[in-house]
Amino acid sequence: MNYSFSEKVSHLQASAIREILKFTADPEVISFAAGNPAPEAFPVADVQRIAKELFAEEPIAVLQYGITEGYTPLRDTMKKRMQDAGNFKPETEDLIITSGAQQVMELACKSLCNPGDTLIAEAPSFIGSLNAFKSYNVNLVGVPLDNDGMDPQKLEDTLKANPNTKLIYLIPNFQNPTGKTTTLARRKEIYALAQKYNVLIIEDNPYGDLRFAGEDVPSIKSLDTDGRVIYAGSFSKVLAPGIRVGYGIAPKEVIQKMVVCKQVSDVQSNNFGQMLAYRFLQEVDFDAHLAMLRGIYKQKAERMMAGIEAHFSKKIDFTRPQGGLFLWCTLPEGNDMMGFCKRAVAEHKVALVPGSAFMISENDVTYSFRMNYSTPTDDAIDKGTEILGKLTKEMFD
Repeated sequence: MNYSFSEKVSHLQASAIREILKFTADPEVISFAAGNPAPEAFPVADVQRIAKELFAEEPIAVLQYGITEGYTPLRDTMKKRMQDAGNFKPETEDLIITSGAQQVMELACKSLCNPGDTLIAEAPSFIGSLNAFKSYNVNLVGVPLDNDGMDPQKLEDTLKANPNTKLIYLIPNFQNPTGKTTTLARRKEIYALAQKYNVLIIEDNPYGDLRFAGEDVPSIKSLDTDGRVIYAGSFSKVLAPGIRVGYGIAPKEVIQKMVVCKQVSDVQSNNFGQMLAYRFLQEVDFDAHLAMLRGIYKQKAERMMAGIEAHFSKKIDFTRPQGGLFLWCTLPEGNDMMGFCKRAVAEHKVALVPGSAFMISENDVTYSFRMNYSTPTDDAIDKGTEILGKLTKEMFD
């Protein structure tokens, strides 16, 4: 039988990251591809204890249906934390618990965009969000990044050329895939442009708590004076991705529509994950836990950057992230980035993610690839950067 797929999904492709991860089933492959937290970052003993307590004390609440907006104690706790951080205004805003932060982007696009409306994203950007946007048949347009974030002049040119723009999507802290951080000046410029052209911003911040160098930068949400920033946060990188708990903050009217859309999608986020996250916040020193995570990723990032400096061709540029899980390497213009990534995994058993996986269109040209330092062991980082370094010198020097 021939199957005819809907227009919403017929143009979507499987994630290149997931395809590359198939190679990592080989135990000999060193993976710099997966954006997973470090194995040593998981608070396994605390999770085991809390899980045992939950099923002993509240088994029916864990296993029963819950409300779509989310587990009330967790929502109240996150509202307070976000208000203290300048990211939540209780008079005008609400907070929804989602099945991971990516669902915030999906629900926001579903609630606010019609087919053909323009959605502007950083180029490159997170493939999960890009595919969520594409599934609603929006006109997805990329604005390139420089070292300070999205280029404001190019953003304004894009807004002028697309008067039907509804949303601007940003990952301002330790961006996936580049590891770049948008400066405060740029955040102010981007927000001012959103005001000028009357569009909303989605601020995706899954890595903000993982800063291990430099100074914190105020969120765009904290600059929001007229209810045009939708904020997405997550427990995936600071507790465990497997529990699938994220959260979104937006004006109450927007959250109401997102709630209805979520009811259609998955009814509610799982109670166990929400209750686990709540008790973790209540019973564990969360600030000390975050400090531990930052220490892990600082050491790993510095180790990978040192390996690149020691072994890679000097023709390779790379970002120096101040937090998060990734860095971004760029080959000299005109070279075969995809060929390099394929040779790295097929011939040398080192897995990378080609930059094309993060581009707005599969036809966009990029000479970059992403490296993840959070998942591999120290020995794997040392060995993998040395292997890749030899390949860069062979191919580009």
